[in-house]
Amino acid sequence: MSKIEVDAITQQSGTTVTVGGGACKTAVVDATTVTLGRSGGTVQLASGASQTGFGRTGTVDWQTGSIKTATFTAANGEGYFANTTGSAFNMNLPAGVAGAIVSVADYAETFNSNNLTIVPNGSDKIGSLNENAVLNVKGQSVTLVFVDSTQGWVNTMDSTSNVRGIPPFVQATVSGACNTLTEDGDFKVATFVGPGTFCVSSISGCAAKNVISQLVVAGGGGGNAGRPGTNHAGGAGGAGGFREESNPADPYVPNDSPLASTSTRELTIGAFPITVGAGGAGIASAPPNVCGNNGSNSTGITIVSAGGGGGGSPTDPPSGTGSSGGSGGGGSSQGVSPGGSGNTPPVSPPQGQNGGQGRDGPPGCLSAGGGGGAGAAGSNSAASSGGAGGTGVTTNITGSSVGYAGGGGGGSNNVPGTAGANGGGRGAGGCTSTAGTTNRGGGGGGGGTPGAGSSGGSGIVVIRYRFQ
Repeated sequence: MSKIEVDAITQQSGTTVTVGGGACKTAVVDATTVTLGRSGGTVQLASGASQTGFGRTGTVDWQTGSIKTATFTAANGEGYFANTTGSAFNMNLPAGVAGAIVSVADYAETFNSNNLTIVPNGSDKIGSLNENAVLNVKGQSVTLVFVDSTQGWVNTMDSTSNVRGIPPFVQATVSGACNTLTEDGDFKVATFVGPGTFCVSSISGCAAKNVISQLVVAGGGGGNAGRPGTNHAGGAGGAGGFREESNPADPYVPNDSPLASTSTRELTIGAFPITVGAGGAGIASAPPNVCGNNGSNSTGITIVSAGGGGGGSPTDPPSGTGSSGGSGGGGSSQGVSPGGSGNTPPVSPPQGQNGGQGRDGPPGCLSAGGGGGAGAAGSNSAASSGGAGGTGVTTNITGSSVGYAGGGGGGSNNVPGTAGANGGGRGAGGCTSTAGTTNRGGGGGGGGTPGAGSSGGSGIVVIRYRFQ
């Protein structure tokens, strides 16, 4: 075999030097340093040729001149801008070779409405799973590197979350009559107006995307009846306990609820039974020493709100204190009757406030206290009017501002106590008492002289989570 050794090769004419030309030829240059090209020049592979042994630095050549609008097959070393405005489509990965790299980015920020599906080649894997991966987040971009047959394509750079062959967000369903699952931007809102189950089938690999917001309102307490022949009025029901946990990454925050606490509660896969508390039944006529019925508790994802306290009874001897609960029931007009305690059992922030005091007085001035609300205590009765129900609070956790947990108005033999804003019922006094609002957790109004107390309103549970 012949061997030629030279210090330099210089073209004789033209501008091209060919080394090892011809089919099936291999040119070997054995040197400590091989310099290709010159300063300011370009080293270029022939069309259809491929390189080996040079490696890459973790970057791709972005194909800015060809925006992808339909299913295509990616090539090793290239990055693509995918425009899914028209419809969802696929990006097929090339055959996996160790060190292969591919990138793709959301050109029009439409991956959330029209997904891009990444399809592996044959038995190749994505993040250790032989499944397609779905990019479904607005503005998402990823870079995938093929490592080996065990892990396959591994996501080394993601603008949103880790890419595996599973959805990157929570997937859940709700059960139970009249319970709903709606959308508000990038979040879904599960609303329970009755018992049901919140079923989580998948969670994100990113813990922050599993944090939820939730609202749990218990049933309001029932109002008590006035006592016939005495002109004594019944105490109003307290609102059901109001508890809200707010995910700071959720755009509905800041909200107008003063009782919302910062949520760090993460979902896990499983079925979570949800309980929605019923309102306490109002007392139709006042038997001796019987308070109005408390509302029932509501249970969300591991938190419980307490039912509102029932209104105090106008009995003789005096024992007309309102019952304690999420918010306290109002005291009756028998003697000086205090309202029940709110925030029972105690939680922070408080789930409700105290009921108002009822009072005995001259004929024509017998009035009961208002039930406590989530945002304010029930008012004490005045000389000739029932105490107003304590105001509830509002929140836009459902996507619009809604008020919950107002206390009931106290009964009177003259002027009825006004209903607490955001769901409370009106007291009786020359008129009939009214019930707390359904699924708002309001306290029922107290009865007049005579007159029936009204029932508290049922509660509600709302769970809000990111799904895209």
